[in-house]
Formats: sequence, structure tokens, C-alpha cells
Amino acid sequence: MRGVHQERVKTKIRKNDVVQVIAGKDKGKQGRVLQVDRRRGRILVEDVQKIKEHVKPNPQRQIKGGVAERESMLHISNVMIITADGRPTRIATHIDDDGVRMRVDVREGAPLEKK
Repeated sequence: MRGVHQERVKTKIRKNDVVQVIAGKDKGKQGRVLQVDRRRGRILVEDVQKIKEHVKPNPQRQIKGGVAERESMLHISNVMIITADGRPTRIATHIDDDGVRMRVDVREGAPLEKK
């Protein structure tokens, strides 16, 4: 709907995180997050959710025609982040002693990023 304020989806997944697909036709595949669209609640994962697209040739832009394959967006709820030991997990946020907010593995309480 036009002109209606749309809430952004809260997500703890960021660009360059490694995630695993937990639902859909690519269930079990892992990949790196290329893009996060918080407005629509979707992410683009490398080499996951491939679609075929028919492209017209355009000589001015050096585009060859044919069938091109590219990634499509996934919903955020269909992926889980992968920890350093390679297991999918949920994420929580904690504030450390310095007052810095950080993402934490729910299973073990270990921080996800090293500062």
C-alpha cells in the first residue's frame, strides 16, 4: 500500500554472516549473507535460492542474451546463523561490562564477533 508507514523487521542477522537455510527447497545449504532488506524482512544468501532469468541482449551495455542464473531473496525466518564451530544457533544480545551491545550464541553464551 502506498503512503502507509511500514515497520522494519527486527533482525540480528547482518551482512557477511554465514547462515544455514532451515526451510524450503534449499534446506541444509549454507552461504554468506550478501544483502539484508529490513523493510521486507528478506536476505540474499550466496549460492542459495537460485532462479533462472531470461535476459534480452543489449549490445550497448555489453549484455549477452540468454538464460542467466542468479540468487533470489529468502525470508529471514528461514535461516539460522552458523557459529565458529559450525553449528546453527539462535542469537541473543547482551551488554558487556563496557556497555557495548554484542550478539551472543544462545546455546553456549559465547560472543559471535571478536572485537
